[in-house]
Amino acid sequence: MNPPERTAPHPATAFLRWIAATAVILLSAWLLRGFLPALAWAVVIALATWPLYQRVPEGPLLVRGTIRRALLFTLGVGGLLLGPLFYALVIAGSEAEWLASQLAIAQRQGLPPPDWLARLPVVGGEALAFWQSVLGSAGGVSSWIHQWHPQSVVNWGEIVGAQLLHRGATLAFSLVTLFCLYRDGAALGARLLRLSTLALGDAGERYTLHALAAVRAAVNGLVLVAAGEGVLIWMGYALAGLPSSAVWGLATAVLALVPFAAPAGVAAAGLILLAQGKAVAAVAVAAWGMSVLFIADHFVRPGLIGGSVRLPFLWVLLGILGGVETFGLLGLFLGPVVMALAVSLWREIPDPP
Repeated sequence: MNPPERTAPHPATAFLRWIAATAVILLSAWLLRGFLPALAWAVVIALATWPLYQRVPEGPLLVRGTIRRALLFTLGVGGLLLGPLFYALVIAGSEAEWLASQLAIAQRQGLPPPDWLARLPVVGGEALAFWQSVLGSAGGVSSWIHQWHPQSVVNWGEIVGAQLLHRGATLAFSLVTLFCLYRDGAALGARLLRLSTLALGDAGERYTLHALAAVRAAVNGLVLVAAGEGVLIWMGYALAGLPSSAVWGLATAVLALVPFAAPAGVAAAGLILLAQGKAVAAVAVAAWGMSVLFIADHFVRPGLIGGSVRLPFLWVLLGILGGVETFGLLGLFLGPVVMALAVSLWREIPDPP
């Protein structure tokens, strides 16, 4: 017996189904609005690392099976994200201990200003006056602290604590989501392509694959290039004898994620060397750092991002800057994706006859 033939739904019925589906999607987004940043970060990381995840064979014991491999990759991503943070906290802790001892000495008997302080460009005079009034005389530290409003200090501490707790919860939820994406990524990808085809027709799959390529290109062009910039510039810091060169290199790499922000780190490092009387080293660090940043930001990064998705440099830059302004740090990766899709739609407009 032949199965009954399926008839196409009435246009009014199909329209009501789309309205119901849209309402469910909007309601779901509203319910998850507090978790959307964590979900978005997990999706970006999963899309960027998926090719590497697929290349790892399932033979070794540690990665045998989908769950173990997903867990291994999730722990690896967590280590890459938290490792530099823990390193910075350890360095900050050691520096804070030394700073506390120096403040105690300054409170008892005062500390003479270092010779290089007055030689700082622009701010040397103000820095010397502040040092002499606060750290140069006995009891100056306590007098300076008493000028602060106690309630303001408490409020500032509460805000910082709440932000740290929120960021930590976001990171934890992102890692849990990332594990689920690794484990079920193949099935989710197939369902996403099917959904895009149903929603956009034959062009849906093409747009989806284009968006995925834009995400991977944005991650490669931003994260990998920033890491390379940080390593190369750190080498210059270390050769010039900059104190805590590894910390300055890490800070420069983080600043390099945002266009035109890394030169501030290079300039600060050069000013420190200049204040220490190392004028030649300061000029060399500034020249080396700016050269690395110029080549990476004007040739390497646009080539990685724009070359993969055929996106001109101007739209890459506007996507990054507009994304940061709209979505914060997450916009570094979402902005180029939106621009890539917009340019792709523009190119598909038929030429006039």
